[in-house]
Amino acid sequence: MTQDLQYVGQTYPVHDAAQKVTGELVYGSDIELHGMLYAKLLLSPIPHGMVINIDSRAAEALPGVVKVFSHLNSPADVYCRARLTPEQELCPRDETLFSEHVRFVGDRVAAVVATSQAIAEAAVALIDVQYSDLPALFTPEEAQRRDDLPIHPGGNVFFEHEEECGRGIESPDAVVVSSTTTTPRIHHAALEPHVCVAQPHSTGGLTIWSTSQGVYGARTVVADLLGLEYHHVRVIKAPMGGSFGGKTEFILEPVTAYMAQKTRRPVKLLLNREECMRATMVRPATVSTIRTTCNPQGQLESMEVASVLDAGAYASSTSDYAVHMCKKITKLYRLAHYHHRSQAVYTNTPVAGAMRGWGAPEIVSALEIHMDRVAHELGMDPVDLRLRNLMHPFEVDPVTEMSIGDGRVRECLERGAAAFDWGARRGRAPGRGRYRRGVGVACGAHKNGMFGKFAEASNMTLKMNEDGTFELGASLHEVGCGIVTVMKVIIAEVLGVSPDLVAAGEADTSSTPFDYGTFGSRVTYVVGACAKATAEKLKEEIVTAAADLLHEPRERLTVEGGEVHVQDDGQRGVAFKDIARLSHMRHSPAITASVTYYATSNPASYSVQFAEVEVDCATGLVAVTDFLAVGDVGQAINRGMVHAQFQGAVQMGIGYALYEHMDVDEAGRSGVDGFKNYHIVNAPDMPDIQVLLVEHSGDDGPFGAKSVGEIAMVPTAAAVINAVNHALGTSLSDLPATPEKILAALHPEEVGG
Repeated sequence: MTQDLQYVGQTYPVHDAAQKVTGELVYGSDIELHGMLYAKLLLSPIPHGMVINIDSRAAEALPGVVKVFSHLNSPADVYCRARLTPEQELCPRDETLFSEHVRFVGDRVAAVVATSQAIAEAAVALIDVQYSDLPALFTPEEAQRRDDLPIHPGGNVFFEHEEECGRGIESPDAVVVSSTTTTPRIHHAALEPHVCVAQPHSTGGLTIWSTSQGVYGARTVVADLLGLEYHHVRVIKAPMGGSFGGKTEFILEPVTAYMAQKTRRPVKLLLNREECMRATMVRPATVSTIRTTCNPQGQLESMEVASVLDAGAYASSTSDYAVHMCKKITKLYRLAHYHHRSQAVYTNTPVAGAMRGWGAPEIVSALEIHMDRVAHELGMDPVDLRLRNLMHPFEVDPVTEMSIGDGRVRECLERGAAAFDWGARRGRAPGRGRYRRGVGVACGAHKNGMFGKFAEASNMTLKMNEDGTFELGASLHEVGCGIVTVMKVIIAEVLGVSPDLVAAGEADTSSTPFDYGTFGSRVTYVVGACAKATAEKLKEEIVTAAADLLHEPRERLTVEGGEVHVQDDGQRGVAFKDIARLSHMRHSPAITASVTYYATSNPASYSVQFAEVEVDCATGLVAVTDFLAVGDVGQAINRGMVHAQFQGAVQMGIGYALYEHMDVDEAGRSGVDGFKNYHIVNAPDMPDIQVLLVEHSGDDGPFGAKSVGEIAMVPTAAAVINAVNHALGTSLSDLPATPEKILAALHPEEVGG
């Protein structure tokens, strides 16, 4: 630990751990309301076409069916599912509640609302839909070539972004290296499926229980679409069983709210696993080509990058993804000249959108696989090459024109290489038999919030109860990584009391102040800083009240252990609970503090990761046998949870590198109908993951803390792929590196034949 802290840096369980293990916690799927109806979606079985007729008479005749919805009786208004505020939409408005023009296998065509889930499911099977097929485009390459077959009006390339900084230089003896990396479309694989519950009110308003990562954004989409004033739409953050970004965007809230409004009864829409995989959203598939020049000593000179993102059938947040993919490389490496073009392209495939890392895993995978190619061309050790080019603390990112802060990526790499025994391991021959071992390294960079894009802020109120305990009013969105506990620990540290004396809940638009939500690696850095500032302000109020009770000037008072003491007089002091009680009796108002905190910086977070693999050359199977994740976290608030974040992120990253993909066939189907044929890394396949934290207090987060949840996954896949390439002497860069691809790389003559 870097500071003299009492509670920060220790390990705590998540705030609702006991409720989870006892089954007491009420998830969205557990909510039951009087008179509740149950909805079931009818999804398009074709990738592209027009709905020319819907015959729902048989479904409507089934006892228990209340209503069938489709484009025939629903608004045709288009909306954007990815939104922070009404003015900050992240994508074009291109989606409707139900589609007449279906654009992928899984598009919403209709829904049945019935008195039971079983009846709704039976009724959906009775709906007869006739389609007129249109040509389908399944890859960005096809879509770019066939603008004469627009998936949406305006063309298939719906967004382009470009960043350039520095001047192009190329020394006479420059080494030029080019590579192309593809990353796959993957599923978030949260244990909890997508669910939403909406209840109408006699006033014309609605209450919505959502597992959204931003209730205020959800409210704007629903209210604007349904023509309601904002104060008539209440969105409550329900306990969430995992997201990884899959619940950032508002997929079910608009359609559930509309069905509740029209039936005038509560409606629950709960998807099964197959529906989650096909009809919500996926990580974008990407193709990135990088051309680098460097001098023979390994100093990078110029980098040209072109990235294409597969948005799928609707824009979602892919355009914002395309922007942020252009803003990661210059946080990591010094470049005299950098030029990056990115495009977002519609295809007739599942909708792409937010997923852990927001573009960083995609572009960093391409970058770090490329950097190993550069090292190979130069005959340099990959660690040495990176050390020659990595950014130094407090340098300025030339793309964002903001300081990277006290960024310790170089320290992460140096300490990690020593802890992993990189030099000795890299020096060993991979072997020539059936089983070959290799090691790989990769560096990653990410951000801390959204400062620089718009006013990044958070709002909180903290009050002292009559017994000296505390309650936080804040729009927290717990996604499973201990956000509520983190806020309690920060407040406890400032006030000098146990975190058990601080109560905190989740977001509710009717009772908690505005906050954007949980995404963008903003929560610990920005929301946590707001919690710290609010606690400090409340501490001042407590001292003021104590000064009145003790008849002492504030300057003579100190706070320690839940009491206010008079300096140099150990006999005189007053406990928090007595301050609260007596202050209420004397002055009536409670002791409270409210703060709006504005971020003024956005430093980089870093992780450097090392992987060892063993490859079976007969089967192409890869086992990750050892792994070290090093993180520049500033200050760990909840140490055990920080370690767990890295361990979970590595599991996701290994799956991204070796197993997971949702390719579509010639009929536009992804071929997945649940986890039975979607391969993720299971516990027996996981290596022992070591976590090394680089801690310091050089940035503006609470006690120096920076983000962890997204950066922890950013370099994982590249470290694994680089280890596989080291083991085999290959240059694999088409993720995931499945056994088929590995065998093809080992035996190219058979593929060619």
